[in-house]
Amino acid sequence: MEQSLAGKKILLGISGGIAAYKCADLTRRLIERGAQVQVVMTPAAKEFITPLTMQAVSGRPVSDSLLDPAAEASMGHIELAKWADLILLAPATADLIARMRAGMGNDLLTTLILASNAPIAVAPAMNQQMYANIATQENLAALAQRGMMIWGPAAGQQACGDVGYGRMLEPMELVGHCEGFFGPKPLQNIKLAITAGPTREAIDPVRYISNHSSGKMGFAIAEAAANMGATVTLISGPVSLATPNDVHRIDVESAEQMHQIAMEHAVNNDIFISCAAVADYRPSNVAEQKIKKNADNEHMQIEMVKNPDIVASVAALTKQRPFTVGFAAETQDVEQYARDKLKKKNLDLICANDVSVAGLGFNSNDNALHLYWNTGEKALATASKAQLAKQLLNIIASDLFRKK
Repeated sequence: MEQSLAGKKILLGISGGIAAYKCADLTRRLIERGAQVQVVMTPAAKEFITPLTMQAVSGRPVSDSLLDPAAEASMGHIELAKWADLILLAPATADLIARMRAGMGNDLLTTLILASNAPIAVAPAMNQQMYANIATQENLAALAQRGMMIWGPAAGQQACGDVGYGRMLEPMELVGHCEGFFGPKPLQNIKLAITAGPTREAIDPVRYISNHSSGKMGFAIAEAAANMGATVTLISGPVSLATPNDVHRIDVESAEQMHQIAMEHAVNNDIFISCAAVADYRPSNVAEQKIKKNADNEHMQIEMVKNPDIVASVAALTKQRPFTVGFAAETQDVEQYARDKLKKKNLDLICANDVSVAGLGFNSNDNALHLYWNTGEKALATASKAQLAKQLLNIIASDLFRKK
């Protein structure tokens, strides 16, 4: 196991949410990579996982009381606050987040947060309605403005039966964030622009043509690039994803809008990645009023015109052309189509994926990519989109962009 976190001191703050059960695995994964982990638990956290369990996996006594006479005889909470290289709050409940914003120190964990100069990462975990509540959103925004890192949450099935945003990131995703935080910054001083998500092409005021892209791959690349030190501009079609930390996001709807914004920003960036699933065609005429269904129109014919090719337009720039990366989402003959696009569009790199494979590609959390460039190729095996994003950017940074 690579010791990517060797010698790093991570204070893991656990508050009272059901996701606390994942902290045993999280702790084990961090220690496998060389980290020292000191667990601090709120009183509510002990209702979900025991201090004995966390002591067993961390190899250290768990701290859980602000008023422990033995610890406070040596100002234990101040020593802990000085010890940490990173404070990771996972799970961070709505209650903990609210108390942090208010600057409260009414238990050991919040006191440590106030007393420490260490960077703080917050991994929210709560019911989807609690997460969406304006109070929680304002609290998280305030913490982010203070420089705290917000890692997550993810969307999915929740313990209460609801579905939506509020799930704590999985242990390996949090480990990846820690590695990114402590790791080298191969994209330091590099400007990167990326498109993500679908586009919508209007038919009339209420209807549009689109596709199944969720934007997850593009957002994962944007997040990974920011973690690797890049200045990131994310040009996004309509998606329901939170903006990654330290990423400048521009929202668009149509392919023409995305093309305009992309061309404006491409010349100011070192790397341009076209990850969006852009509609190839759009209706030639958009009805001003809703098209009504009646007995006379059993069939509808819509004349379509071709949309501008965003990545080809960027690659065709003769001045201030960035290193240009395209994506090819295919259902057959993946290699042939990818190589054709690489050559035809004059790209530096193309990332091909077979979206016909169940569980990969559109709307999934996992993917597999095959990279092609003029002098080589590399297969990236099935992994989470977050992991693939880091692998892709490392290849670009070390093997391709630097040798351009």
